This record gives sequence, structure tokens and C-alpha cells, in this order.
Amino acid sequence: MQAAGLPREARLRRAGDFAALRTSSGRAGGRCFHMRYRRNELGHARLGLAISKRVSKRAVERNRIKRLVRESFRRMRHQLPAVDMMVMAREQAAGTTGAELLAELDQLWQKLLANRPETAVSAPAHH
Repeated sequence: MQAAGLPREARLRRAGDFAALRTSSGRAGGRCFHMRYRRNELGHARLGLAISKRVSKRAVERNRIKRLVRESFRRMRHQLPAVDMMVMAREQAAGTTGAELLAELDQLWQKLLANRPETAVSAPAHH
């Protein structure tokens, strides 16, 4: 069954991929989210989620946060550099509105674009 707009190749699924990100050097964060990222050789961004019970005991709340992260990533993924990223929620995310969470995620993607790994497209040469 096809995921709604987020294909399998755009998701991190292997434990080894998550483990590699735990020790990676690229980091970005805000009030509600923390992200680890590292370059990949696939030519596109991949997303992994780690939303623990510490964020909220209620599965409904954790699923809402995951849905918002996936939706935000889905909209931005073609603009992002070729990186594997793991997005983790902080406890503050549970009591925050969806609009505020999406705004913070947009800021995270902008940080990722600003700290673009070397494989990014370079500026056109001046003639």
C-alpha cells in the first residue's frame, strides 16, 4: 500500500540508519524539535522520526506530532539537500498548537538549507 505522498525511499526504515544519525555531527533545533542530520549519497532527503513517550504519554498526541512533521517534510523534501535526518520532539511539543509546530519545522528546514552540505548545487559561474 502506498503511503499518502511520502514514498518509502523518502523514509528512514533501518535501525542502522537511525544509529548512524545518533552519532552524526549535523544538528539543528528549536523549542519543540531537535534534528540530527548527515549527508547521504542518494540524491534526496530521507526522514526518520523519534517521538518518545517522554513527549506525551498519549499516543494520540505523539501521532499528531508525527503527522505534522511528515506533512511539513512532504512539502519541503524536494528543496532539501541530500541528507538523512532524524527529527525528535521535545516535551514542549505536546502542548503546542499545530500552526506553531509547523512554523518551527519550517525554521528547521531553513536551517538545513542554510547549512547545506557540500553536495548542494553551487551558484552559477559569473561570465
